[in-house]
Amino acid sequence: MNRGGPWHRARAAATVREIMASPSSLGDVVRAAVLRRQSLLVPPHDAAVCLFNGYGEGAPGLVLELFGRSLVLTTHAVSSVGEEELSALVLSLREVLPFVRSALWKRRGDDEELRRGKLLLGSEAELERRISENGVRYALDLRLHQDAGFYLDTRELRAWLKSELSGKTLLNTFAYTGSLGVAAVAGGAREVVHVDKHRAFLNQAKTSYTLNGFPVARRDFVVGDFFGVSSDLRRQNRLFDCVVLDPPFFASTSGGRVDLVGDAERLLNKARPLVADGGYLVLVNNALFVSGAEHMAMIERACQDGYLAFERTVPVPDDVVGLLRDESSKLPADPAPFNHPTKIALLSVRRKDGRKA
Repeated sequence: MNRGGPWHRARAAATVREIMASPSSLGDVVRAAVLRRQSLLVPPHDAAVCLFNGYGEGAPGLVLELFGRSLVLTTHAVSSVGEEELSALVLSLREVLPFVRSALWKRRGDDEELRRGKLLLGSEAELERRISENGVRYALDLRLHQDAGFYLDTRELRAWLKSELSGKTLLNTFAYTGSLGVAAVAGGAREVVHVDKHRAFLNQAKTSYTLNGFPVARRDFVVGDFFGVSSDLRRQNRLFDCVVLDPPFFASTSGGRVDLVGDAERLLNKARPLVADGGYLVLVNNALFVSGAEHMAMIERACQDGYLAFERTVPVPDDVVGLLRDESSKLPADPAPFNHPTKIALLSVRRKDGRKA
């Protein structure tokens, strides 16, 4: 944020009050949201921040994220905002964010090119290639997939992994571009194994390792299906101090099916035998239509045998939640006791055989 510009701190507070009292254009609503986050928008502008969550701030289906000096605007099916309005919004935001060099629009749907992104500002060469968070560098390829390739809702989980896994081992399942495992390595984890069925995603994780000066060992990046790899690890009697289970909403392979709405407990039971005594199983469920109460009921069932115990939730950061809490009723399902549809839970594990990693 350019604090010397026209949107300085005093005017910002007044503007937010005015817009909240009488919202008008989309540009006004979004700029007010950006101003609420101005404490996060500081030089050297290499962080990743959610600028606007339309589900919680007045425009369902529209999400704006900032990666360094690149804006990523995502429209979901429920949004009617089109390219012309988004282009105008980008121009308006440049008054507030003069450091922004590029903007990419991603639209969820059948068009593969639009899912990966269409430039609204700048060139391909100006898209950000890295960001920093909590002292760790992460590689970016903003057009690699339908999202930005780096999830802001798991920021606090990365912080926990970095602070708690020094000298320990981690299995990062459904690793995607590996940010959770990268955070653990940055915190001194003794071993981190990333598993994903897409080599291109794991290559991003390797690039993040290189950015941080971490050694890249082929054995730590396993290209394969979760069901097959987890079975192999069980046969090898492998155990880890922590297993992260962060699957997609739905997927089906020859090895099995991922269904966070109808069958999340099956995934949990596939992962828990890989956790050492005294270790942690981290569950992430991002299904919008699964309520927090339903997710907690599943966890409670899994804990009935006394060998799993719910420790706590890991909150999603406020900038990602959206700062207008009274809009939460527009969500398809109430996430409470979690603060966001991305429901993150830490479970501690005891084993009958007492085996350690």
